[in-house]
Amino acid sequence: MIAIDTNILVRLLTRDNESEYKASLKLFTSETLFIPDTVILETEWVLRYAYDLSSGDICNALRNVLGLPNVSVTNAAKIANAILWHEAGLDFADAFHLSLCQDHTALKTFDKEFIKKGKDISACRVERP
Repeated sequence: MIAIDTNILVRLLTRDNESEYKASLKLFTSETLFIPDTVILETEWVLRYAYDLSSGDICNALRNVLGLPNVSVTNAAKIANAILWHEAGLDFADAFHLSLCQDHTALKTFDKEFIKKGKDISACRVERP
């Protein structure tokens, strides 16, 4: 199994460099791939800030790639939750953090918006310390 970096995933999704897109596409069509959590997180940030894509477009793109039969991630259910919660209004990074904390009782933060939007969304409470 081969792991990929953010730039491989971004090239595949944006096709902004034709030769790198083709190399990325070849990987995705011929190899079994692992996408680390950090790559998913960074990809969302790059697509939002560098490419000005909407949350909906980013979530759809991530779902399509992460749903490929030859792609694996650390925990598909938790990543799916992060995508759903992002679509429901949480910042993607916050949604990802909360999703990865589901085995814990609380996630402490000073971020008032995260506390407000994360309230009652999961069994892990988002709250101030």
